[in-house]
Amino acid sequence: MKKIALLLSLSCASIVGYAQDKPATDTTKTWTIHGENTFLINQSSFSNWAAGGVNSIAGNLVFNYDFNYKKNKWSWDNKAIVGFGLSKQDDIGVRKNDDRFILNSLLGYKASKYWMYTFYANFQTQFAKGYRYGGDEKTLISDLLAPAYLTLGPGFAYKRDDNFRVNISPFASRFIFVKNRELAESFGNDPMKRLRYEFGASLDAYYKINLVENISLENILKLYSNYLDKPQNVYTDYTANLFMKVNKFVTVNAGVQLLYDDKTEIPILDANGARIEGEFKKALQVKQIFGAGFTYKF
Repeated sequence: MKKIALLLSLSCASIVGYAQDKPATDTTKTWTIHGENTFLINQSSFSNWAAGGVNSIAGNLVFNYDFNYKKNKWSWDNKAIVGFGLSKQDDIGVRKNDDRFILNSLLGYKASKYWMYTFYANFQTQFAKGYRYGGDEKTLISDLLAPAYLTLGPGFAYKRDDNFRVNISPFASRFIFVKNRELAESFGNDPMKRLRYEFGASLDAYYKINLVENISLENILKLYSNYLDKPQNVYTDYTANLFMKVNKFVTVNAGVQLLYDDKTEIPILDANGARIEGEFKKALQVKQIFGAGFTYKF
């Protein structure tokens, strides 16, 4: 629970400044489409550098699109995030540093000024094989649809505008797919089955704020409690993305994702970084991305 409290406090910290005027929008449009295509690059090089260092280069491609529909009392908000990145270091070679495919969809019917009856769906997976490296060992830990998560259900939402919404579903179904049976147990699935079903409650929140001119912070929070097995162990996924605009096309982006899932087994490594056979732990998973690059918005 301490981990969950930490993630919630990080998310709430950015919500304090929400009370501010928003620009007027064109109410005659039924569809509003926004998109960001970003290519980030990081590079470091050392030659005769006394303090030492490893030559490296990394590139990341991220697509972040919003497709929002609104007519009368109906609204339909959709977000697609696709990201992939590779890094290369001397003496190590090429490794994946980002891989995600995320679809969010929220269908709503207006009940009052800011409240809606909703049905939502969320799907996420990755494209390529992922490995854990320890010493000279390389262990497969993920693949396309291994795992993949699909969560959906009816609920209700508070939506201030396209940049601030919270959806709660007290009766949500969650499907965990693991196409590769060798990886099934790592994500809590029966090794003889590729699918696990859960039924519980979910919270899905999105909030984006302009901190100062040309700097914005995007927060995405997902919580899920499985009524059928240890509902007190809440699946938690929090992502914060900081966008800093240099000019029309150049941006500096930083992102962190914090994830906790008690069904996921994290191998324990020895002092040399090698995996200890049969030893696992539950732990907070952390992913960070930082880079400068080119962004095209529409």
